Amino acid sequence: MKWLDSFFEHSARGVAQRSSRRSAMAKLGKALVGSAMLPLLPVDRTAYAAEPKKPASAINDDPMSCDYWKYCAIDGWLCSCCGGTSSSCPPGTTPSPITWIGTCRNPHDGSDYIVSYNDCCGKTSCGRCFCNRNEREKPLYKLSLDNDINWCMANGNSNYHCSVSVLLGAATQ
Repeated sequence: MKWLDSFFEHSARGVAQRSSRRSAMAKLGKALVGSAMLPLLPVDRTAYAAEPKKPASAINDDPMSCDYWKYCAIDGWLCSCCGGTSSSCPPGTTPSPITWIGTCRNPHDGSDYIVSYNDCCGKTSCGRCFCNRNEREKPLYKLSLDNDINWCMANGNSNYHCSVSVLLGAATQ
C-alpha cells in the first residue's frame, strides 16, 4: 500500500506546485457563476403549451363538464356530479340565499345570459368534478360578482357541498 500513498503524495505535490490559492478561488468562482447561469439556458416547454381551442362545432352541452357554457364564472364542485343537477341542489342540501352572478354567452344562439351561482350547503364537500372558471370575475371588493367566497356562511349549516348555476334571464345592453 506504500505505492498508493506515494502516488497520492506526488500527485498532491504536483498540483500544489502548478496552482495557487488565487487560481483555485478563480476556478471556484467560475463554477459558481456558471451554475447560476444554468436556468438561463433554453428549455423545451412545449409540454406546458396551451391546448388548441375547440372548434365551434364542438360545443359542450354536458352539465357534468367544466366546459359547459353556463359555468363561465363557477368556482367549486359541480352539483351535477354530486347527486343534483346543473340548476338544483342535491337532496339533503339547501341553496345559500346569497349568490354571485355572471354573464355567460350561449354558443347555440350567441346571446348573453345572466347566471346566478348558488352554493349548496349542509353536507361536507362533494369532492367530485371541481371547476374553477373566472371569466369576467370582478375583484373581491365587488362581492356579488366574486366567486372566491364561501357563500354558505349565510346558512344555518355553513358546510359547503357543491355549486349550481341558475339562468336568470337574457342580458340586455
